[in-house]
Amino acid sequence: MKDNEITFIGLGSNIGNREGNIIKTIEFISQNYNVISKSSLYTSEPWGYDSSSQFINAVICIETQEDPITLFHFLKNTEIKLGRTPKKTEQYEDRIIDLDILFIGDLVLKNEFLTIPHKEIQNRKFVLKPLNDIAPTFLHPILQKTILQLLIECKDKTLLEQITNK
Repeated sequence: MKDNEITFIGLGSNIGNREGNIIKTIEFISQNYNVISKSSLYTSEPWGYDSSSQFINAVICIETQEDPITLFHFLKNTEIKLGRTPKKTEQYEDRIIDLDILFIGDLVLKNEFLTIPHKEIQNRKFVLKPLNDIAPTFLHPILQKTILQLLIECKDKTLLEQITNK
């Protein structure tokens, strides 16, 4: 039996009841995993594409013994169950819910489905700020910098506004 791994998941929504979508998703995940902590909610501008809809973003920390591919498929199925439709293009687009595995402990993995740690963490303030709420001293296993260090060094100029406290 594997040990529990501390796993960080990024959540984002910019369609419909965005805050409700995030809360509902966390509740759904908590039926299957132990949610240890959750960040505040933040509004942010879309990153990497143009949209008139702002995102609400958060990060949660869960414990899991599952392998990364099983967790990945669970999260993709969760997106579908909660109303996400398949992407029409390879570009970023508006979505009811988006779930990304950010870290699984100090695991480094790259395959056709997954890259862990998520390859864009250090470039995305909308991920780093909520992650910093719950794990400022967590060490990125490749970059060997804490989340706080990555947030301070992040060149992303996207505006974020905290809308709830943890």
